[in-house]
Parts: sequence; C-alpha cells; structure tokens
Amino acid sequence: MKKIKKGDEVIVIAGKSKSKRGTVQAVLKGGKKLLVEGINAAKKHVKPNPHMEEKGGILLKVMPIDRSNVMLYDPTSGKGRRVGIKKQDNGNLVRFYKGSNELVDV
Repeated sequence: MKKIKKGDEVIVIAGKSKSKRGTVQAVLKGGKKLLVEGINAAKKHVKPNPHMEEKGGILLKVMPIDRSNVMLYDPTSGKGRRVGIKKQDNGNLVRFYKGSNELVDV
C-alpha cells in the first residue's frame, strides 16, 4: 500500500511551489515521482501540426515532482501531515495521520 495515491490532496513542503496545494493526478516511476495539478508547471513551445490538427503555441505542462517534497494535506488541521500504514483487526491495511491517529481513508 502506498502512502500517497492518485486523487489525494497534497501540500508542497519544498521547492519553488512551497506551501501550494494540489491534487495528485498520477504516480510515476514506481511511486517516487508525482504529477500534481497546478504544481511544477513548465512552459512548452509546440509547433503547429496540420496533419494532427494541433495548434502551435506555448503550453503549460505539469512536470513531475519528487514525493519527498510533498505531504498529505489534513483538512481538519489545515496542515500537511505524515502518514503511516497499519493493519486493522479484520486484516485490512489503512492509512492514518501520525500526529492524530485519525484514518485517512474513511
């Protein structure tokens, strides 16, 4: 089980986008890199391609960010929290916030 999954809301703790929040769009390279909506966007210059009916111009492309630079956002405290994984009595694995022991997946 991964600590950060697609669809989670995360907050950036390091880098040029520090303290920004976004939703994880994809987990890449074995879980080490994340694509986060609106974070680490780069401008890409694209030529027009009339065969594929693509317009040219400058596009904003979301680039991967390392998983160590983000934390899972806890809406109750309004901060980023560390996440742990524990096994429940029925054998299911669940994620929880380490500071408050509240379950992430409710």
